[in-house]
Amino acid sequence: MNRSHPLAAGLSVNIANDFSSDISAAGFQASNFKQEGLRMSFLINEVPFTMNALGKHNMENALAAVTVSAQCGVSLEKASLALSKYEGIYRRNQVFGCKKGVWMIDDYAHNPVKCAAAIRSCQPLATKVVSWFQPHGYGPTKFLRKDFVDEIAAALRPQDEIWMSEIFYAGGTAVKDISAADLIQDLQEKGCQAFFIENRNDFLVNAKAHLSEGSVLLLMGARDPSLESFAKQVWEAL
Repeated sequence: MNRSHPLAAGLSVNIANDFSSDISAAGFQASNFKQEGLRMSFLINEVPFTMNALGKHNMENALAAVTVSAQCGVSLEKASLALSKYEGIYRRNQVFGCKKGVWMIDDYAHNPVKCAAAIRSCQPLATKVVSWFQPHGYGPTKFLRKDFVDEIAAALRPQDEIWMSEIFYAGGTAVKDISAADLIQDLQEKGCQAFFIENRNDFLVNAKAHLSEGSVLLLMGARDPSLESFAKQVWEAL
């Protein structure tokens, strides 16, 4: 169980099998997280780990995997060696590269907490993060509107930006009673640098002037099968 989360901690049956990435006591404890460029380092029970990944949430994922593998008989040292060769997952902090001093990263983030985590993961790399998000589903977006706004607003630094294009519609009988523009307006009212660009094909043309050397361009979204080709188009045009 993850003892860093109060609800999960309450389900624990043996603290020796639990893990934690904060001050909570647990059998497997992560500490000393550092993000250095595209590589992170941390300790698990004082054993050093390095991994080619971005964001503290990915350290927490690794910690959970190490905890399970240790209970299957894999030593922390062997787990450390394996994770040092980790090459990442498609559309999870997928680094396209750096062009004109701007890093571009594509991420499957699609709910409030994941979007916030994706934004935060890029901040150690950049003086400024320009993020773009395409929500999916009118019902889910309406239900999670406040959470999206609160989580993204809390993640953005004063210099960071969030851009959104219109909600992805997969067909069916959905009631289109909300727009991504509504979320952007809410974010603007919280003082965030937030922009609505209805057609995503117009995004880069409008956002280019907001990018400078040392920036990260972060693309986020899910469910839409054309997001892969969209990311490639943005990368080519960057």
